Amino acid sequence: MNPELYEKDFYEWTQKNAQLLREGRLSEIDLDNLIEELESLGRSEKRAFINRLAVLIAHLLKWEYQPERRSKNWRYTIKEQRRKVMDLLEDSPSLKHEIQQRIRKAYDDAVVLAVKDTDLDEAIFPATCPYRLEQIMGEDFFPGENP
Repeated sequence: MNPELYEKDFYEWTQKNAQLLREGRLSEIDLDNLIEELESLGRSEKRAFINRLAVLIAHLLKWEYQPERRSKNWRYTIKEQRRKVMDLLEDSPSLKHEIQQRIRKAYDDAVVLAVKDTDLDEAIFPATCPYRLEQIMGEDFFPGENP
């Protein structure tokens, strides 16, 4: 396959390479660019997971640090975010590897989101994530509420 097609028309490149794979014409595939795209897809999936986790943690922080703004709607937003994180983990279970590192990265992003959305001072939030994975994903965990 003509590797220049990758630069000229990415969509056509994807379709032609997919067809070549289906037909078993492996020697004709643009292997270098295909490898690059597969690696990029993996990185994108990891970023999507970290972003979704950050949004969830940001909601938990806002829930805890703005009790006067809690609502039924917000509770369901948190539940929805948990489901979306679970969907990503079900689709790509290998994302669970190094989950603590991913939580640390997501937490840093979550604090930025929470500060932006609330105008609260960044210093009020803990330096590290105050929630365990079981809490973050726990259906009935809403920080700051009595158990």
